[in-house]
Amino acid sequence: MPGFPIIDSHVHLYDPTRLRHSWLDAVPAINRAHLPADFDRACGSVAVDKLVFVEVAADPGLHLAEAAFVQGLADADPRIAAIVAHAPVEKGDAVEHDLAALARFPALRGIRRLIQGEPDPGMCLEPGFLAGVRRVGRHGLSFDICVRHWGLGCAVELVRRCPEVMFVLDHIGKPDIRHALREPWWSDIGRLAELPNVVVKLSGVITEAAPGCSDADLAPYIAHVIDRFGFSRVMYGSDWSVSELTHCYADWVAMLDRLLAGTSEAERRSLYHDTATRIYRL
Repeated sequence: MPGFPIIDSHVHLYDPTRLRHSWLDAVPAINRAHLPADFDRACGSVAVDKLVFVEVAADPGLHLAEAAFVQGLADADPRIAAIVAHAPVEKGDAVEHDLAALARFPALRGIRRLIQGEPDPGMCLEPGFLAGVRRVGRHGLSFDICVRHWGLGCAVELVRRCPEVMFVLDHIGKPDIRHALREPWWSDIGRLAELPNVVVKLSGVITEAAPGCSDADLAPYIAHVIDRFGFSRVMYGSDWSVSELTHCYADWVAMLDRLLAGTSEAERRSLYHDTATRIYRL
C-alpha cells in the first residue's frame, strides 16, 4: 500500500431509496445504498484521504437532486472534497441554466455527461454538445469523458475542438483487455496524450478484463498510459462501487503497487495524490 494517504478520484455514492437509477436494476449485486460508511468498510486497510464523487447516471431530470444529495454528504464528511455532476451539455448554450443551478454546490468541480452508452459516440462532436462543453469550461469546471475504446477517437477530437476546457478521461478509455485488443485504443491514447488539456484516470481497469485477470493482463495497458501521459497527468481512481462487481478495493491498490514497483515515491505520490489535487482543486 502507498506510504501516504491517497485520493480516490472516482467514487460513486448513492442511495436507491432517495434517487432513482434505473440502470442498477440490471446489476442487483450493487443495487443498494453505497454511502461513506460502506466505502470505509470496502477500503479496509487502505488509507484514503479524500474522495471525488462522480455522477451515477441518475434517471433523467434528477441530476440537480443527485448533486444536492452528495453535497449533503460532503457537508457531513469533509473527505468528500469534490463533485463531478451530470449536466445535459447536449442542450448547447441552454445548459447554462443547469450549470448555474449546480454552481450553488460548494464541492462542484467538474461535469460528466456519459458517452459510453450512446449508439454513436460521435454525438459528442455535434455542435450543441460542443457548445455545452465549452460552457462547462467557462464556469472553470473540468469535463470527465467516459467512453468505450471504440469511441476514443471521437474523444480525441472532442478534446482537440475544445482547447479551453480541461478534460479527464475516465477508466483509461475502457480498452478491451478481456480480448487482449490494443488497436485502435493504443494509437488513440497516444494521440490524446499529445493534447495538453487532458489527464487520465487509472480507474475501472480490472472491470474491462476477464475474471481472475493477472498483473500481466493489465500491465501493458497501464504502462502505455503512464508512458504516454507521464505521472503528472495520471490519477488513481477506484470506480467504487461498480468495482465491487469484479474485485475488492484493496486488490486494485495492491495490483497497482506491484505494477508500479521501481518507480519513485514522487511519481507514485503524483498518481495517488497530486494530479487529482491539482485537477479537481482539492
